Amino acid sequence: MPGDQGPQRRGPTIYDVARECGVAPSTVSRAFSRPGRVNAETAARIRAVAETMGYRANPLARALPTGHTSLLALIVSDVTNPFFFEIIRGAEQAAAAAGYTVLVSDVQESAQAERQALDRVVPLVEGVVLATSRMSDSTIRVMAKQRPTVVLNRVLTEVPSVVTDNSRGMRRAVEHLGELGHHTVVYAAGPEASWADGMRWRSMREAGYELELKVRRLGRFEPTVRGGLDAAHALAKAPATAVICYNDLVAIGLMRGLSSMGARVPAEVSVVGFDNIFGSDFCSPPLTTVAAPLRALGSHAVRALLRELGHTTPHAVRATVLPAQLVVRGSTAKPGRRRHAWTRPVADADAAGPGAPRPGSAPAAPPAAARGTPVPHG
Repeated sequence: MPGDQGPQRRGPTIYDVARECGVAPSTVSRAFSRPGRVNAETAARIRAVAETMGYRANPLARALPTGHTSLLALIVSDVTNPFFFEIIRGAEQAAAAAGYTVLVSDVQESAQAERQALDRVVPLVEGVVLATSRMSDSTIRVMAKQRPTVVLNRVLTEVPSVVTDNSRGMRRAVEHLGELGHHTVVYAAGPEASWADGMRWRSMREAGYELELKVRRLGRFEPTVRGGLDAAHALAKAPATAVICYNDLVAIGLMRGLSSMGARVPAEVSVVGFDNIFGSDFCSPPLTTVAAPLRALGSHAVRALLRELGHTTPHAVRATVLPAQLVVRGSTAKPGRRRHAWTRPVADADAAGPGAPRPGSAPAAPPAAARGTPVPHG
C-alpha cells in the first residue's frame, strides 16, 4: 500500500550471533564483556561472526552491571545562557582526554527540574557536576552519597567544589567605580537560590565599608536580559550613578532599559557585569565586567570529579578557587551631570511595563567604546 514502509529494519541481536555460532547468548555476552572467561578460539569465532553480521555490542548495557559507563553528567541551570558555553566546552575537553563522555542536562533555573533530571541520569553515569545548582545544601549532600559529585560556583562542606574568586572580583569592581569618583554603588541582585549572588553582595558590602562608599541592593532579578530590563525600571525609582549587576545578561538588559528611557551609559550611569560571557563586548557600549575563567571552571570541575572516581578511601575535601579579573570597557566612566528626565515619569513607565520608552525621551548616542583592558588582581 502507498505509504506503507513495512516492518522497521532490525539490527542483529546477541541471540542471532549465538544461534549462528551454536553457543548460548551468555557466552556471546562474555566474549565481549569478559573475554578472559571464554575459550580463545570460541571468542575469536564469535567476534568474526558478529563482524560479518554487523552486530555491535551495546557498551551501556555491558557497563551497567559494573557501573563503568564512561559517562559523566553536567547539570546546568540554563543552557541558553552564554555563561555555560565555555564551561561546557572545558568540561567536554577534559572528559574526552580521560576517555569519558559528558551528558548535559538543562534544568531551566528550577530546583525541582534539577532533582528530576538527576533521578534520570544518576543510574547511567559514573559522576555528576552540578553547575550553579539551585538545590539546597542538604539535597546536594544526599546526591553526593549516590554518585561522586563536584559543585561548580558554590562552596559546600563535604563536597568538592570549583569556584571563581567572587570576593576579589567584586572588590576590584567596587574599587574601579570608587576610583572613577562614584560615591554610591547599587547591586542589581540575582536569584535568591544562587550561592554566588550571596557571596557577591556580601563582598560588595565589605568593599564599600572599607572604601567608604555607600552600597545598596536593588531587588532580585532573573539572571536574564529581561531581568535587566526590570532592574532598569527599578533603578528609575531610586537612581544611582553606578550599578554592579549579578551577571552580564542582567547588565546588558539594564543598559537596554536605561537607553530606552533616555539615560546615557556611562555618562549618567556606569554599569558593571559579572562573568565576561561571549557577547559582552558586542553591546553598546561594550560592557565592563568581572571576567570568570569559564572554560577553566569546566575543565577543573571534570578533573576534580575524575579524582573523586579514583578515591576508594575518605579524603580531605577542599574548594578550588580560580582567579577573576576586571575587564574595563566602555560602560563605566567618571560620573557626569545627571539629567533627571529619565527618572521622573515612573507612573507612566509602570503602566507601559519595564523597559518601555519614557514619554518625550530619546535615546542618546552612546560614547565611543573603550577597548577592553584586563585589570589583573593585585
